[in-house]
Amino acid sequence: MAVTQAAVIELDGKHLTLEQIRAVAEDGAPASISKAARERVRAARDFVDRQCDLGTAIYGVTTGFGRLANVAVPPSEAASLQLNLVRSHAAGTGPPLAERFVRAAGVLRVSSLAAGHSGVRTETLDLLLAILNEGITPYVPIQGSVGASGDLAPLAHMTLTLLGEGDAFYRGVRMAAARALQKAGLQPLTLGAKEGLSLVNGTEVMTGISALCILRAERLCAAADVIGALSLEAFHATDRVFDRRINALRPHVGQGRVADNLRALVRDSEIMQSHRECGRVQDPYSYRCIPVVHGAVRDAVAYARQVVETEAISVTDNPLVFPSDKEFLSGGNFHGQPVALVADVMKTAMSQLANISERRLYLLLNGEERGLPLFLTGRSGLQSGLMLVQYTSAALVSENKGLAWPNSVDSIPTSAGQEDHVSMGMTAACNLDRVLDNVEGSLACELLGALAATDFRRPLRSGRGTQAAYDAARVQIEPWTEDRAPAPDIERARELISSGTMVRASEEAIRGSL
Repeated sequence: MAVTQAAVIELDGKHLTLEQIRAVAEDGAPASISKAARERVRAARDFVDRQCDLGTAIYGVTTGFGRLANVAVPPSEAASLQLNLVRSHAAGTGPPLAERFVRAAGVLRVSSLAAGHSGVRTETLDLLLAILNEGITPYVPIQGSVGASGDLAPLAHMTLTLLGEGDAFYRGVRMAAARALQKAGLQPLTLGAKEGLSLVNGTEVMTGISALCILRAERLCAAADVIGALSLEAFHATDRVFDRRINALRPHVGQGRVADNLRALVRDSEIMQSHRECGRVQDPYSYRCIPVVHGAVRDAVAYARQVVETEAISVTDNPLVFPSDKEFLSGGNFHGQPVALVADVMKTAMSQLANISERRLYLLLNGEERGLPLFLTGRSGLQSGLMLVQYTSAALVSENKGLAWPNSVDSIPTSAGQEDHVSMGMTAACNLDRVLDNVEGSLACELLGALAATDFRRPLRSGRGTQAAYDAARVQIEPWTEDRAPAPDIERARELISSGTMVRASEEAIRGSL
């Protein structure tokens, strides 16, 4: 988590963008709760307390959970019921979920509760907020959610931290949650009626992962356009396929935008101009169809953003409190299907960026008919050049084929059949994160090939955007003149992509956003 002086992100339960989630989760921006939200939370809590005093039958408050919903629980046991729920549901396993994802889930959890339909106390909301602002991150095992009543196990592990139980990270160091609270000057919480249920029900973990993944995917789409343009130049492919007239006849938003980007990136390219009269009419699809493929991926990511931003301002626990109507309503808002489906769509879409990137790299390394030496080394035989870099990209692409399998088509009944259809949304979201790692790696491999191939086109100058990208990359990655271990170069290329350094350089050169 970065330390920053960023503006405070006010959470009101009704408005929340992916960028605001990232500001708190990754950049360490402080968060607060609006006055109107506090008033709604108090009103909902007052209603819960009144109904408990009256002995009203309320699911999960005066009854058991799941298949135990018909078992009455006396008011004197209300606090024990909530504590037992949290403890029993903290059944996760595996390595810890990345802190940024847990923090994103925390932002979403505060926002959802602030909507005033969950019935928690304001002091509970304040402790959740303080944990975010003080740099405490609950230790959450990555496995255990089937995305049915939301992310029950992960959210239960997050809730343990409020109680001073389990483990947490305090400013990056793992320790007992009780010690983390103490170091931050905070006191553990004793749960009130309904609070345990409100805190463990919901889709916030899968949504938090997906939110940050969408932002990362958008950055990768921009990087793919830049790297694809570099490769296209160096491969002596034609830029006529970016003609506005062609792409206007298939008016998908993403396709048009990518074509615009590519035209801007290679504008004034001496390399492109050098082979205008070569007589070649068409290129392999991995070059000719960049606007179509990259554009379709962008459209899929845009759809995913729309769904996840809607989920980010949704209330997904159960039962829901409607104090003005004097009602508790049980529903299925906790089911993770919307997020599970878009995570699967994103996995499939983003895998295509890696697929087409690997093909372009393959052609660059085997581009003798385009005037490029085999494996992009001037001393083939004695040197292997970038031969193995394509192997690495192929391995990542192959791994994505398994990860992209849609998790949301699976459903395993749980809770003795009460939860008989589940979303597997967190599995889909976690696999999406892994897919994006592989996409970044594949693009990094292609970038190395594009840079090396471009060197064989000198002294001709690249286009406005591609030259700026080349210059930014060469600050970090030396030209390939002798065989060396490519692994460090791949990591430097990854950093250029993940940091946005190369894309920003291109954007400044073309005076526009990619």
